[in-house]
Parts: sequence; structure tokens; C-alpha cells
Amino acid sequence: MAEIKLATQPRTEFGKGAARRARRDNQVPAVVYGHGAEPVHVTLPAHDLLLALRTANVLIGLEIEGKDTLVIPKAVQRNPLKGDIEHVDLLTVKRGEKVNVEIAVHVEGELAPGGNLLEYVQNTLLVEAEATHIPESVTVSIAGLDAGDSILAKDIPLPSGSVLAGDEDAVVLQVVSAQAEEPAAETAEAEGTEA
Repeated sequence: MAEIKLATQPRTEFGKGAARRARRDNQVPAVVYGHGAEPVHVTLPAHDLLLALRTANVLIGLEIEGKDTLVIPKAVQRNPLKGDIEHVDLLTVKRGEKVNVEIAVHVEGELAPGGNLLEYVQNTLLVEAEATHIPESVTVSIAGLDAGDSILAKDIPLPSGSVLAGDEDAVVLQVVSAQAEEPAAETAEAEGTEA
């Protein structure tokens, strides 16, 4: 995974008013924490951060107080109406360090014929991977699966260097049969003839 560099500015003002001023200047308030160090408050360029966060579990390089620091996003708060990023929590990581992250589950292939439906029980999978080699997603084949079949977390092949960090017996995907509903007109007629 490529590292994305972002410019930072130290943040000395706190509270809603300071956060609004930062957002008005196209900056996003952020907190960098981890490795037992004191949290560091910074602002990041809003547009560059938005582009960086399009990649799941992106590795971001920041220069904080003259030191290069690697971070991954831990929590992102967005405006519920506009979708703009309002605040982000970043976790400090080191090269070679193992981290637990959630990666997206994608499917490929076609289910067995017969009106089957695929149900995502979990959209993501918790894995442990090296901070500089975090996979973006994992792909699972659902080819030929029929109603009643399911795929457990332990059945999903993970990219090299990654191991499952969550419950290995958790159901990730399951196939259910489609249930047909009776048309309303037939139901009304059936009820009328019984009376």
C-alpha cells in the first residue's frame, strides 16, 4: 500500500468555534494518538484528506513537530447532511508493526440457479496485518452456492501476511431462498369464499 503524505499544522485552539474556523479555512481538525504518547492535535487539508480516505485503511505520512509519523485512520466523523469530514482520529503506527483492521468483503461468481439470495452477515473482516501492508479488501467466490450454504470467516482466503483476528466461526455470507408473496387479489378472493 502506498503512503500518502499530508501537510499538518499544529492546533492550539479547541472547541466548536475553533473547529468551525478550521473547517471554514478548508482544514479538518484531527487528533493523533498511540504508542503511549500524549495525543497531538493538528489540522489537515480537507480536500487532500478526503482523497486519501477514499482508500480503506490508508497509510498516511505526517510531519508533526519536525518528526515524520505514520498513521492510519481510526475514526472519521462526517457531517450527516453534507458528508464533509468534520473530525478524524488517527492512530500512530510503525513500520513492521502489526495492527488490527477491518477489510471489505467482496464476492465474485454466480449463485446456483433457483431464486437464491445472498445475505451479507458481515461486510468486513477483522484481520491482523503489518501496518505498511494492509490489504484493501478480500474477494470470496460464491459460485454455485445454494440456499442454506454459508461462508465462515475461517473459510475466506486472506492475502499473504494477513491473519484472521476475529471469530473464525463467524458467518460472513449466507445464501437464503427467495420467499414469494401471494398476490393481494388472490388472498382477498380466498378469504371471501371461506366466509
